[in-house]
Order: sequence, then C-alpha cells, then structure tokens
Amino acid sequence: MTDYSKLDRPEVLSHIFYPQQDARTPLPPGAMDLLFEVEPGIRIGCRFYLCQCDAPSILYFHGNGETVSDHDTIGPRYNEVGINLLVTDYRGYGWSDGQPSVTTMFKDGEILLQETRKWLEENGYNGALFLMGRSLGSACAIDLAAKFPDEIKGLLIESGFADTLPLARSLGIDLNDSDLTEEECFNNSAKIALVTKPTYILHGARDQIIPAVEAEKLQSFSGAKSKEFQVVPGADHNSIIAVAGRFYFQAIKQFIDKITGAATWRKRRKTCKQGEAGCQLKADTL
Repeated sequence: MTDYSKLDRPEVLSHIFYPQQDARTPLPPGAMDLLFEVEPGIRIGCRFYLCQCDAPSILYFHGNGETVSDHDTIGPRYNEVGINLLVTDYRGYGWSDGQPSVTTMFKDGEILLQETRKWLEENGYNGALFLMGRSLGSACAIDLAAKFPDEIKGLLIESGFADTLPLARSLGIDLNDSDLTEEECFNNSAKIALVTKPTYILHGARDQIIPAVEAEKLQSFSGAKSKEFQVVPGADHNSIIAVAGRFYFQAIKQFIDKITGAATWRKRRKTCKQGEAGCQLKADTL
C-alpha cells in the first residue's frame, strides 16, 4: 500500500481539498440518498440518480470544490440517456463525517466501490458498473480501475491529471524543500498504465488549471486496448458540460453502449426492424 503521508501534511491538504459542509438538499425526482460507513462513526454521503434497474450505472467521484448536491441538475441528464449515476462525497464534504485526507480518500474509495456493488445487487440493479472521476476524482477512479478491473466494465475521466508534482506547483504548493516523488503522490500515469478496461478521457481545450497535455499523457500511458480521447473546443476546467451540452451525455452514452454491447449492429438491426414493423402496423390500421 502506498504511503501518502507526505501529501497528508496540513499545508498540502489545504490545497488539495476544499471541503464544504452542506445540509441535504431536496431530492430530484427519482433520486435517493445513501450513507456508507467507511469506519466506525464515519459515514460518506452519496446521492443516487436512478432511472432503470437494467441500465448501466456510474460510480462518480467529483472534483475538490464540489459536493454531491451540486450534481442535482446533472444527475437527471444522465438518467435521460439511460444511465444511473451514483455521486459520492469525500470526508468532510456535504453531509459526510470526518476530515479529508489523501490516505482516507483512497481507502474510502475501495469501500465505496464494494458497498455500491453490494447495494446494486441487493436492490436488483443488474446493469454494468463504470467508474468515473472528475479533476481530483480522477485519482480515485484510476486507482480503483487499476486495483479492481474485474468489478467494473470501464473507466471515464473528465478533466483529469497525469502528474502530481507539476499540478501541485501550479496550485501554489511549495515543494522546493520537499523530497517528494511522484511515486509518493497520486501517480496517475503509472496507475492508468495498469488499467486494461475500456477508457474514455474528456478534457477542455482551454483548461488552465489542468492543461489538456495532462489528458494526453493519461491517454498515452493508458494500458487499455480500447480507449478514446475527446477534447472539447472552447471548454475550460469547469465548463465542459456547459459548452458541449447534450452532446456530452450522448458521447458518454455512446461509449458505454459500445462497451456493454448495446450498440452492436445486431441490436441496431433489431431496433430498425422493430421500427419498420411498427410503421407497417400503423399503416395497416389507417
């Protein structure tokens, strides 16, 4: 197990995490809140935006300045394209207990993956499970995809980073007197090299917080045979959805359909024939 103690120093953590405590907001239609215990007395708040039991599901790790409830307008849009979305907070965020650290973030991620799989199975949700991480959350998603490939169908990364040290310097973390190495950090480049599941990477072309070259590195280091890389023109770190609009969700759905087989030519042909039969039936009854 990697020792993240050098990242868990207060002067570093203050730049990595921006925890915001929020009361629970009213649930959007079809959504539900879940609390997963990661250690005695520490529970992580999650919000599950549900559409169908047989739909694919995404376990989503958000960015460092966000909370679960920030996704109340986004989650339903995943549902509109037939995807269940489970968004999880970190310790100290939203209505979750505790204080965040890099060590607990990774440890909690493993528990959240197992608890999510257990909940889905116990409640009859039998669609494929995907991991997704945005910005800071990319570290969790990549770590889990590398460790538990047999438990997921694929990995999606939005606005992710490859190397920790250049990012740390751009965020104002003083590492001049530190002997910190990438191996003691998030080490996303090395971890994604171990990911063999299909991978989809999205990034804003004008991202000034995490430049698009970081996404290019993730793409080049990725160990997946099936991988896609999409740069969104005109988008910065926080505006990919605003710029891409519905095409953002359609692109994710298209990637997932390809992996799950929902977009195979046989299914497309079957759908086409059913459509033709329906049209013929309608014509016969006119």
